[in-house]
Amino acid sequence: MGVVSTYDDRGYLVVPDVLGPDLLAASLDEVTAICRGRRGAIDGALTADERDDDATVLGRYLCIHFPHKISAAMCDLARHPAVLDRLTGVIGPNVKLVQSMLFMKGAGKPGQAWHQDESHIPTRDRSLTAAWFALDDATVDNGCLWVIPGSHRRGVLYPTRGVDDLGFDGTPEAYGFPYGDHDAIPVELPAGAALLFDGYLLHRSLPNRSAGLRRAVVNHYMSAESLLPWFPPGEHEPMGTLDHRDILFVAGEDPYADKGTVDLMRPRLRSARSG
Repeated sequence: MGVVSTYDDRGYLVVPDVLGPDLLAASLDEVTAICRGRRGAIDGALTADERDDDATVLGRYLCIHFPHKISAAMCDLARHPAVLDRLTGVIGPNVKLVQSMLFMKGAGKPGQAWHQDESHIPTRDRSLTAAWFALDDATVDNGCLWVIPGSHRRGVLYPTRGVDDLGFDGTPEAYGFPYGDHDAIPVELPAGAALLFDGYLLHRSLPNRSAGLRRAVVNHYMSAESLLPWFPPGEHEPMGTLDHRDILFVAGEDPYADKGTVDLMRPRLRSARSG
C-alpha cells in the first residue's frame, strides 16, 4: 500500500526521522528560548526570571498557539521538505499553514479528549491536515496521541460538548460517534519523527503520567485552493466568500494571492487545568 493509499485508508501516516540530531537539538533550544520570552511577546505568558532553570520555565506552560509568528525556526520547521513532500501528496500541490502550536506537556499535565481538528478549523474541502512533530519520545506513559484508525472516512463532524474530567485540558470533546475506546491505538513516536493526520480523524491524548517532559510542535495545513471560514463574517461579508488570510504559504502557488495576507492572530497561551 502506497503512502497516499495508507493515509486515505487509516487517516494518519508516521514519517520517521524527520528531524536529525542537530535540528532536533536546535528545535529543543528554540522551545526554551520561546518560553523564556526571547523571541517575542506571548499573550498570557509570565516574565521569565533568568535565575530559573529551564525545567522550571517550561513547566509553567502547556501550549503556546502561533509560535511561528515570533520564531523563524518554527517557520522553517513548518516548511520542512520531508513533511511538505508528504503534505503535497495528500493535500495537493498548493498548501498553506493556518495554525501552529507548541506543547510542553510536563509531568501531571492533562491531555485532550476525543476531538476532530476540522471541528475547530473548518475548511471547505476537508483538506485540513495536522503535522505533529515529536521533540521528545512520545510514549503511552507521557501522553502520546491515540487515534481511531479510519474514523475520518465517514466524513462526519460529530457534535462537541464541554469536558469536566480534569485529566483533559478543557478542549471541547466530540461525542455521539460509532466507535469506542477499544477501537483506539496509541501512536508512540521517537523524538524526531512526525505524524500526519486527517482533520476528520478522531484523536485524543491522555495525561503525562511520567516524570519527564513531552514536547511537540503541531502545525495545521490545508489546500490553498480552499477558503477558510474560520471566523463569523463581518456585516458586509457573506459567509460564502469568507476567507481567513492570516496564513503562511508553504508550497506551490496561492490562487488567492491577490487578497494578500493579514496579521491577526497573536502568540498566546492556552489556558489549561492541572491534571
